[in-house]
Amino acid sequence: MSAPGLKHVCDLSVELGPIREMGAARNGLRRIIPIVGGTATGEISGRVQNLGADWQTLLADGSADIDTRYAVETDDGAIIEIVNKGVRHGPPEVLAALARGDEVDPARYYFRTAARLETGDPRYGWVNTTIFIGTGRRLASAVLISLYSVL
Repeated sequence: MSAPGLKHVCDLSVELGPIREMGAARNGLRRIIPIVGGTATGEISGRVQNLGADWQTLLADGSADIDTRYAVETDDGAIIEIVNKGVRHGPPEVLAALARGDEVDPARYYFRTAARLETGDPRYGWVNTTIFIGTGRRLASAVLISLYSVL
């Protein structure tokens, strides 16, 4: 069997609200990061809706366990749910810079996700049967994600 390929599908600019710290839990420091808007451009194009969050866990090694759920309303009126799980890690000084909201070259840290998309709109039914991989970049008040379908 051959290795799967990747096809770029869209770029997401996900706007974030203020972090809500939950405190230490069983597996690490828990926090909720509201998703309050943004854009999708590419094969899926539209607006990120103000109705999601990243239920994030910061682990002892400084890495972040990403667990998001949000939706995009496409330019032609479809609603597509995005469930995106992943990990962000890197050297301690880089993670500290990200935490301060500093601009950091995404090549200096690892930020990858596995996403499932779902819709009831037949025009985008193909997303229901596709696995997506994302590469990410953390900004002070947004996350940039490029989604690729796994071929």
